[in-house]
Amino acid sequence: MAACGAQASASEQAWLESAQTFIQATLVPAGQEPNKQLTLSVIDCVKKTWLSQRENQDFTLPLSYSFVSVQNLQTQQSLPCCSHLSWSSNAYRTWSQGAGSGGSVLPRQQLLLLGTLIDLSGDLEQECRSGGLYVRDNTGLLDCELIDLDLSWLGHLFLFPSWSYLPPAKNSMGEGHLELWGAPVPVFPLTISPGPLTPIPVLYPAKASCLLRYRKKHKVKEPNLAGKLVRLSALVVTQNRRYFIMTLGELSQADSQAGSQVSIIVQIPAQMVWHRVLRPDRAYVLTKLRVTKTRGHRYYIWTTIPSSDLIPLRPDSVQELELDVPFLGADLTPLPQPTSSRDSRAQDGHVRDSKVLHYSGTVTRVLNESASLYILDGLLILCLAYQQIHGLRRVIRPGVRLELRDVHLLQAVGEGTRPVLALCLHGTVLLQSFSCLKPETLPSFKVHGASLYEQLVWECQLGLPLYLWATKALKELADKLCPLVLRHQQFLKHSSPGNPSLALQLLAPSWDALIPPGGPIRHAHSEVLEEPHNCPHQKYAPLQTPYSFPTLFALTKEGQHRAWASFDPKALLPLSEAAYLTSCQLNRHLAWSWLCLPSSVFQPAQVLLGVLVASSQKGCLQLRDLKASLPCMALTETSQPLTDPKLIGCLVRVEKFQLVVEREVRSSFPSWKELDKPDFIQKKQARVYIQFFLSDALILPLPRPTDLEPPQTDPSCPEGPHGGQSRLFLLSHKEALMKRNFCVLPGAGSQPPKPALSFCVSGTWLCGTQRKERSGWGPPQSLGIENKDQKVSLIFLGSSVRWFPFLYPNQVYRLVAPGPPQTTALFETEGPSGTSQRPLELAGIQSCLTVQDEWTLELGSSQDIPNVLEVTRALPESSLTHLLSDNFSNSLVSFSAEILSRILCEPPLAFRRIKPENAGAVKAGVKLTVALEMDGCDYPPHLDIYIEEPHLPPQMGLLPGARVHFSQLEKKISRSNTVYCCFRPSTSVQVLSFPPETKVRAPLPHIYLSELLQGGQGQVPFQATTSCHIVLVLSLQILWVCAHCTSISPQGRCSRQDHNCPAQAAISQANIRLLVEDGTAEATVTCRNHHVAAALGLSPSEWTSILECARGPGRVALQFKGSGAQTESEPLALFLRTLCDSPSVLRPVTLSFALEKRPSDITPQEPARLQPFQCGELPLLTRVKPRLRLVCLSLQEPEPPSPLEISAASS
Repeated sequence: MAACGAQASASEQAWLESAQTFIQATLVPAGQEPNKQLTLSVIDCVKKTWLSQRENQDFTLPLSYSFVSVQNLQTQQSLPCCSHLSWSSNAYRTWSQGAGSGGSVLPRQQLLLLGTLIDLSGDLEQECRSGGLYVRDNTGLLDCELIDLDLSWLGHLFLFPSWSYLPPAKNSMGEGHLELWGAPVPVFPLTISPGPLTPIPVLYPAKASCLLRYRKKHKVKEPNLAGKLVRLSALVVTQNRRYFIMTLGELSQADSQAGSQVSIIVQIPAQMVWHRVLRPDRAYVLTKLRVTKTRGHRYYIWTTIPSSDLIPLRPDSVQELELDVPFLGADLTPLPQPTSSRDSRAQDGHVRDSKVLHYSGTVTRVLNESASLYILDGLLILCLAYQQIHGLRRVIRPGVRLELRDVHLLQAVGEGTRPVLALCLHGTVLLQSFSCLKPETLPSFKVHGASLYEQLVWECQLGLPLYLWATKALKELADKLCPLVLRHQQFLKHSSPGNPSLALQLLAPSWDALIPPGGPIRHAHSEVLEEPHNCPHQKYAPLQTPYSFPTLFALTKEGQHRAWASFDPKALLPLSEAAYLTSCQLNRHLAWSWLCLPSSVFQPAQVLLGVLVASSQKGCLQLRDLKASLPCMALTETSQPLTDPKLIGCLVRVEKFQLVVEREVRSSFPSWKELDKPDFIQKKQARVYIQFFLSDALILPLPRPTDLEPPQTDPSCPEGPHGGQSRLFLLSHKEALMKRNFCVLPGAGSQPPKPALSFCVSGTWLCGTQRKERSGWGPPQSLGIENKDQKVSLIFLGSSVRWFPFLYPNQVYRLVAPGPPQTTALFETEGPSGTSQRPLELAGIQSCLTVQDEWTLELGSSQDIPNVLEVTRALPESSLTHLLSDNFSNSLVSFSAEILSRILCEPPLAFRRIKPENAGAVKAGVKLTVALEMDGCDYPPHLDIYIEEPHLPPQMGLLPGARVHFSQLEKKISRSNTVYCCFRPSTSVQVLSFPPETKVRAPLPHIYLSELLQGGQGQVPFQATTSCHIVLVLSLQILWVCAHCTSISPQGRCSRQDHNCPAQAAISQANIRLLVEDGTAEATVTCRNHHVAAALGLSPSEWTSILECARGPGRVALQFKGSGAQTESEPLALFLRTLCDSPSVLRPVTLSFALEKRPSDITPQEPARLQPFQCGELPLLTRVKPRLRLVCLSLQEPEPPSPLEISAASS
């Protein structure tokens, strides 16, 4: 026992010596002698607090605890902690269990903290007091929060028995702070004021209010006001000036009446700490008040002066001041009071009133700390953004309990939004208890940007519904851009004149439509004092989400989902057409389709946002965010492409765009009957990209990296390092982007080279090499006469392929080689190159150059080329005569055209290039049918363009309805004398306009048949409508063929002899040839498939019955005139012959047709033939042009004449 006592005594002695050293270093003022009285008082205070717990009776001193200074807390305590000297282990365990499973509890540290409680930061002047609380010792100053403050504590030394310390977050620039849980224990007894010797004369709210109204008739010098605190405003900060407003009411509820409240404004800096002391429903006395008039407020108000005091009201220490003034007794008419927003009033439209109430709850989640948004009790959103809670923001975390006074309740603020509790300046938030949980590690977007969110409220004047949406939109934007593109603090920075916030620039373009014009400007005094109360939360309208910023990945998935959800083979191929197609034709028609989704179809509206980059893997422009990249095409309003590479790396925001989804399907549908069975689809893939006009885009340069992060060089960014040399060239032609073979350079590896994605351009050097100078590019080097107008061929491969979408003919570009100046022959002809010199010489090109990966491209300006004649911007065009002729002197043609249709097909020369046994390996090509745009051509001729490997897949934008310029296509003539074109390596394509969002098909022109015999190329419509009469049926044929091999199928079974046909289905096909005339000319018309039924005047059910009757023989053919005409004995043939000779067929009709001989058919016209005619007894011989041959597009019954037409005809 003696040994244990000696050991304990030694431990206590060591602890006491350590305490004495600590007290001398941290609590005794510097330069003073050791204060034994202070040391004894501190140890005695610690001992009493320690022994207040029964389980601590075994030890008189907390030997396991050590003293800690403010400086040590700030520098050595990097993790949150708490210390509870007066708590037992069971109490701490119970406290920890009360936190639940929602987070980790603050770890307990055995630390003793002492310091002086003050309200002045450092050695600042009294005027700089802001209402903050601090704990101070000799080593430093530390912010603190205290739930219930007594003014008598300020300036005194305390032991803090229960506290928690929260260091600054790692991603925050703030400082740590203390949370003082219980009442501090004074080291020295506090001097209790005995109170005034005589009662204080006071005015209660009713008389004080009346005295304020009649201040000119009766003046009381600096009266004292007493009453119960009924309302406490927020602490308002405006232009570095702080104030708050408190409202006092009568002491008893019985004395309370309308008008028995009086407001006092407190704006003395030393009195800002009162805001921490005041508690509603407690009674106070304010001394030495004066009357003042607040700016912008129509009423006078009481205000404090520097000598005013705040005293808790004790009834025995005050006496009501008697004012012997007659008007006070006779006229106690109350001041106008607010009609509480709790009153239910009828609303016009969707505008609603909020409810004002008091609420106490626990914070369960932090939605956005910077935006002051939290979740209370797991049910309600708490918005404190409309108050300035700079100090309180660091305290609020899950587990904190708050009391909200005069808070607005707003329900159904927006789509899927919980009810919201929002405080204006009229109400206040009070701490009821701190949280025992450690602070969460919040994402950066929840930590940064507090000043930006304040700007949304105070400068942009956003109402609560719009503010909640703005915070959500900023989160979406941060998710897209931060932290790889931008740091959060860069993106969420405060906007200032000359330095706008990027976040606000992205949000603001649509605010004009969202923020009602002429809205009230928020005024702090009016918001607190005006009656009836008016604030941003008083009235509100539920907000439908105006627009969102989806990630490019989500937008791509949404486009693909909509494209495949709308993919319906029966909708792509109407039954009237699909029923007559073979299996091969059917699947070819379904192999490619597209869907254009304009931005207007998305609800809510989607705003496209991403960084513009150029891809060297695909040679196209892309919008990129953190989730994905999305290919894009951009045009100007004048149909010009994007040519300025400086836009690379800029942020692009687009509200109006087209999301294009190209669908490719590999299917094996046997016939139209199985179109509703998805099992016949083997493969589906989609290509998604964006089309937009630059005029609809907001293009913003990204902020430069801050000094905290080193600049990152982007190989696709034209902003290179200082120095280097460049040369200007005029681009004359750009070839196709495709995989090419290049010769192996000396020193390359032994592996055989693989085709690489590349392209070539040809142009002319405009001047010599220029060197980089401070003010720009220096003068060009002089060129010899032999080097002027030197032709050059530039090869782009590897990383330089990224410049493909910017290069277009008739543009001037600057080729820049960054880095220190090198030899003057940098842009001259290379030694061994991947291109043979002989073809270049034949093309008139003097030099060939491979563009290096690190070289960049810039768009030339007019200042760069002062001595060069104006560059023509016209695109090359071939004449219509040359295009539709058999002249092959120049087989490369160029023209602009509108794409009419696009399908997958077999390339026209595919089977000539391969052996028959490899026919199955032929890949499908793309067939474009276009309408040529030629000057002086009233009716554009149609032409087919074939695209095959290695030009597949075609570049973006080749869609039906788009206008495109094709350069250097190869013109070919088929065996049937039809002109068509094919892509070649020299071909380039430039999209001039996007397909229109609304597809309005122009009606076909109505003509006479004789007009088709007049005019030349382009003067006669290829498709038209005429009113004519069916004179004669020339022939009729109905077939049942195999859906796979097209062999005749009697009884619906394939008639092939080898029985190798896998098909089990047969389809019907029909055609009829008619002779029609309209009084000006006659023509033969061929009708196929479902048009045959219209020509015969049969209903769908009747036509189906005839087809079923023809299934047995498999073929029914009738010839009504000529050598093949004969008499039929079969009932079906006899019925059809009789029907074709009846007036139900030989009748007037409205015929829509197309010329059987297309404009691209260059077969020579048949000459006119001599034909005899008999005119009575007189024989005549005349030249007759061959009959017109037409193909039926539709055949309808003529519309009956109107009554006006009948009366006009009869007259």
